[in-house]
Amino acid sequence: MHSFHYRDGSLHCEEVDLSTLAERHGTPLYVYSAATLRDHYRRLKGAFSELDLHIAYAVKANSNLSVLRLLAAEGADFDIVSGGELFRVVKAGGDPGGCTFAGVGKTRSEIVYALQSGIYCFNVESEAELRFINELAREVGTPAHCAVRVNPNVDAGTHKYISTGKSENKFGVDFQNIQGLYDTAAAELPHVVMRGLQMHIGSQLTSAKPFIEAVEKVAPLAAELKAKHGIEFLSIGGGVGIVYRDSLASGDEAWWSKQSEGGEAPLTLEEYASALTPLLKPLGLRILLEPGRFIAGNAGVLVSRVLYKKHGSAKTFAIVDAGMGDLIRPALYQGHHDIVPVREAEAGAGAETVDVVGPICESGDFFAQDRDLPKLEQGDLIALMSAGAYGFVMASNYNSRPMPAEILVDGEEAKVARERQSYEDLVAGE
Repeated sequence: MHSFHYRDGSLHCEEVDLSTLAERHGTPLYVYSAATLRDHYRRLKGAFSELDLHIAYAVKANSNLSVLRLLAAEGADFDIVSGGELFRVVKAGGDPGGCTFAGVGKTRSEIVYALQSGIYCFNVESEAELRFINELAREVGTPAHCAVRVNPNVDAGTHKYISTGKSENKFGVDFQNIQGLYDTAAAELPHVVMRGLQMHIGSQLTSAKPFIEAVEKVAPLAAELKAKHGIEFLSIGGGVGIVYRDSLASGDEAWWSKQSEGGEAPLTLEEYASALTPLLKPLGLRILLEPGRFIAGNAGVLVSRVLYKKHGSAKTFAIVDAGMGDLIRPALYQGHHDIVPVREAEAGAGAETVDVVGPICESGDFFAQDRDLPKLEQGDLIALMSAGAYGFVMASNYNSRPMPAEILVDGEEAKVARERQSYEDLVAGE
């Protein structure tokens, strides 16, 4: 399910040695696999072959132009949450007519830009937003195609920061208010066209059960809206989880059998598609999926170098040159990333319990605590696995540290997808 593997004792991305990339481009360094991105997109598309399926890749997961360009070439549409993401899609050669614009806080300038660009649909999160879009569509002189995001009040069983489908979350409109809002749009808002219905219950789901519960609840509503208001699509969002633990396992069967971040066997595409297809096919609607993490997560790693070893009375620390400003998931979500040496540990080599920490002046700047790892020494390279989604996109310049470079590997070819920032870049515009 991904293209990272040891060869001749060194970790490779496809055909390229990560140690060579680190020497050439420095560390910290993000490295992405084109083959993995394509494979995950194609597998997802193929799993729902019985449906009129459209994949709108969630740009927020990894918005690098090279990644977007690759997926656009595969035929992907795009799920965006800002005007900046729409700009990126256009710059990468994507079709704005395939973009769905989500998010609870769209601004005037973003909505106008999206209207002028001719996006496919706004995923609307409140009645106030729908009325505002109607007014701006009147000003711009073009109809606004919209779908309301329904909150089905389903517990996805995931981390509270990435749960989006319960009534206490900020996302979507309460289920019981949806019919009335579509009726209001038809009666009072002449500049909006209600094109579909959307839902998304959360991220990193490892069971089909929450998806089934949500679709069983929402599908009849979609059928009613189709009959009464002529909607043409239902978006079921994204959220399929990926493997974060034992992520370097080779082979599809071994990969799927490993443990997920949530501590249970991950949801396979076959389970996902076979559970939902019978519920969705009778609707006769276009079905939109909005995956991000599933496509990009295991397609990337963050390579870092051990700066120092520090032996204290309570802990041993491996201090590395990457920090929470480069990959914030462990600090923000308590997210797990496997950490492996780029130079493969020899059979029988000893392990040690360490904290892997970064250089940033925060106690929360760590990638692992009390983790048993092959013994690391000063100068060794490590790879933080499964860093292709919500990695660089959430990076910052905190402590005035330049952003790392990004590399896209395609077979034997490795291209710079983003240059490393310089000190001058840090103050440009100030």
